[in-house]
Amino acid sequence: MFNSTNFLKAAGAFLSAFLFYLLSSWAASALFAVGGGHDSGHEGEDHAEVAMMTDAPGDLLAVADDTAEAEDEGPQIALGTGDAAKGEKVFNKCKACHKMDGSNGTGPHLDGVVNRAIGGVDGFAYSDAMAGHGGTWDYAALDAWLEKPKDFIPGNKMSFAGLRKPEDRNDLIAYLESVQ
Repeated sequence: MFNSTNFLKAAGAFLSAFLFYLLSSWAASALFAVGGGHDSGHEGEDHAEVAMMTDAPGDLLAVADDTAEAEDEGPQIALGTGDAAKGEKVFNKCKACHKMDGSNGTGPHLDGVVNRAIGGVDGFAYSDAMAGHGGTWDYAALDAWLEKPKDFIPGNKMSFAGLRKPEDRNDLIAYLESVQ
């Protein structure tokens, strides 16, 4: 026997779940960048990715290397020449997890991070990938980390997608260096 009340309840539950899914997806995409960003549209794109999928396995690295070289041709900025005042504004993206007063938050404190050992804050529970990486946070390491943390140290726990603009990274590094 058909009961319209039960049908409405089921339809309402389904629509509520679907709305929750859409809102969650929208919120997650606003917080975390996935993929190539707004520059990865299909119109006028480089067909190297398509070639990688169709070429023989031996040709994959050659196509990937050509693509990497083309990406590196962007404007070069001398690390260490950033504006600390602008970097302090960029640091607002980091404040949710990191502090500059010597105390740890969700992430380790960042005061004195320039030239500190990677994974070197005593008492902070680093991921295995971060703790075992080694090295120091020099300009080049900080720049690579800030560009895309998941690529610089795969397996780290930081959910930040990175800073795309070299100027922002350079300014942030200048600010981090000014707070020792």
